[in-house]
Amino acid sequence: MERACQITLLLLLIIHSGVAQNATTSGTDEFPVGVILDLESLGGKMARTSILMALEDFYTVHRNYSPKVVLHIRDSKSNSVEAASAALDLLENYNVQVIIGPQTSSQAAFVSDLGNKSQVPIISFTATSPSLYSGSLPYFVRATLSDSTQVNSIASLIKAYGWRQVVPIYEETDYGRGVIPYFIDALQEIDARVPYRSVIPLSASNEQITQELYKLMTMQTRVFVVHMSPDLASVLFTKAKEVGMMKKGFVWITTDGLTNVIDSTNPSVMEAMNGVLGVKFYTPKSAELDSFTIRWNRRLQIDNPNDPSVKLSIFELWSYDTVWAVAQAVENLGIKNKTSFQKPAVARNMTSLGTSVYGPDLLKTILQYKFRGLSGHFDLSGRQLQASTFQIINVVGKGWKEIGFWTAENGISRRLYQGESMTEHSGLVPELNPVIWPGKSTEVPKGWEAAVNGKKLRVGVHVSVYPQFMTSGKDPITGATKAEGLSIDVFEEAVKRLPYAVPYEYVAFGTTNDTSTGGYDDFVYQVYLKKYDIAIGDITISENRMSYVDFTLPYTESGVAMVVPAKSSRTNNTWIFVEPLSRDLWLGSIILFFYTWVVLWLLEFLGNNTNIPGEVPRKLGIMTFFSLFGDSEYIYQNTFIP
Repeated sequence: MERACQITLLLLLIIHSGVAQNATTSGTDEFPVGVILDLESLGGKMARTSILMALEDFYTVHRNYSPKVVLHIRDSKSNSVEAASAALDLLENYNVQVIIGPQTSSQAAFVSDLGNKSQVPIISFTATSPSLYSGSLPYFVRATLSDSTQVNSIASLIKAYGWRQVVPIYEETDYGRGVIPYFIDALQEIDARVPYRSVIPLSASNEQITQELYKLMTMQTRVFVVHMSPDLASVLFTKAKEVGMMKKGFVWITTDGLTNVIDSTNPSVMEAMNGVLGVKFYTPKSAELDSFTIRWNRRLQIDNPNDPSVKLSIFELWSYDTVWAVAQAVENLGIKNKTSFQKPAVARNMTSLGTSVYGPDLLKTILQYKFRGLSGHFDLSGRQLQASTFQIINVVGKGWKEIGFWTAENGISRRLYQGESMTEHSGLVPELNPVIWPGKSTEVPKGWEAAVNGKKLRVGVHVSVYPQFMTSGKDPITGATKAEGLSIDVFEEAVKRLPYAVPYEYVAFGTTNDTSTGGYDDFVYQVYLKKYDIAIGDITISENRMSYVDFTLPYTESGVAMVVPAKSSRTNNTWIFVEPLSRDLWLGSIILFFYTWVVLWLLEFLGNNTNIPGEVPRKLGIMTFFSLFGDSEYIYQNTFIP
């Protein structure tokens, strides 16, 4: 893509070199700014009205500002080459110092390369592809949100409802493909996966879209994230309703590129989208916005009397604020002399482009200017809009209702918190307003269903010598293999706990359906040969079997044990004889011994307090012996007989 852009731009430079003008047609009090829009599209017409009104409103408020911005509007004709050709015309013949637009990401990639060569800032309020934000395009400024900023909000929504599989449906363009890597990374962080990607070309016919939808119906995943242009999405949802994919059990989520313009969607398409969830940029309400909306509706009808009535979207507000940012930057930069381009002193070839005198400083000034516009806080520092508040909506009837918000600080919540932050991704289903799902259901879809014609998991079963673990046999009516026992109960309970459907069938080992014979080694080896997807039963984990299959963790004890002599490190301890009694028992025995000894001594004094016959050592020995053995007769004979 990058190589093709360079070749195309080289050809355009050669063509335009013959008609390039070195002098600007603007006066000394004019500052030329280029605008590239798809004027044949309704979105381009809406943006043109907003841009013209923005310039009029700015100089109504700031009448004394000079030089004044003068717009040179060109039509890209919805073509990347035409957009690049229009940019060359503006740069060479009108010496524009800023280019606002173009609208699509593919067009912006072409024009931004010219902006780098001429050092002219390119400011797009609709090019959302994350690939445009790179160090190789230093003069590209995104006055809108990158598609990558919304992936966490969608991932949080999926996590809040407990869905584990998601299928993205996106158009085959730079806009459609650009967000997918970021989206998959965000899903991996919440332990969700993408089993399939549905890519739809812009040129796809109704029959091709219907065929793709039927293919999605054969899969078990029922959660779809739609990321495509409004025109293609309208056909998709209309066909989805026709084939029966807008009924109970299905989940549809739209990205902000589609949800931001939901108010301008055809009523018949809105009816087909009933139950859809969407994330959109949150626009704070204000009196200025209400006043502008009324004036904009009136002006758009005057400028385009033959077009259908549409409602103001966030993209028109971003275009309005972009013009204010550029006009204010021109004033802040203090440009007083005539704008010009610096041409090479000696051109080495006929395709040399000049460089803007004010481009680098103007870019720096635009990035530093921050203000509160109609779209909210307008901050382009970092070369893209700094905002991260999304509104989560639910399409109901011919309109939509708010069910919550998402911010990087607070995650999902029912209300927009302005104060203390919460843990990211902390949103849970009870924190959101009730949702009307497809089919007018109020029950949260589980996100999956058994596949219509999907492949079944082949589960090998083996007759065990212990019937409590497993028994198998044939169903007399259907002829299918049936199995019972503890191993079967564990397997079926594990399948029930999975967040998606897993259809399976039992295949008995050593029957007509399986000609293999032998013991458990042969049974396990059938998994390695791919005759079974899984084998269950009372299978012992051995080193030989682990070399060609993987085992789960054991859910029962094997019953095998080994008895070995124990060798204590205290065998040679001198005090080992004290180990039969605990420390407390030894202490109690010693206390009882001394207690008995003292009682005997007192009894002798009470019996004959004047004459206690015998030597003291002999008396102590007798009392100690008595304390240990309790021989009362011996004590009496030796103590009280003279």
